Amino acid sequence: MKTKNYYLLIAGGICLFTALLHTIGGQIDLVNPMMESDLKIQTKTELLGVWHMVTIMIFIGAYVLLRNGLNLKGDQIESVRLTAWLFILFGIAFVIVSIFNGVLAPQWILCFPIGILALLGLKKAKA
Repeated sequence: MKTKNYYLLIAGGICLFTALLHTIGGQIDLVNPMMESDLKIQTKTELLGVWHMVTIMIFIGAYVLLRNGLNLKGDQIESVRLTAWLFILFGIAFVIVSIFNGVLAPQWILCFPIGILALLGLKKAKA
């Protein structure tokens, strides 16, 4: 019997929104200006690669959360837990770099709810 876990579904929905925002908005606001900057081509290439690695991670996180929100199985609990902690740690990283540089990097606003909701979903499932 399949049971829906709304915490995981909401976390997955926020994560999918974040992935789309990262893909489209980030390309326009961050990637395009970086590629037109005076940075060395090696630096641009490596930063672009990392950008796309992050995009892939966010989409995979959305998949894991949405899939398991529809039917969390025992063998998938650690995947959900890892995804939750990754997003919490991503949020912490943005808080730290914001403080260090004295500027607001608001990505933590999306990262923390994904991780927290995923952990709540595991708690609801008693995993």
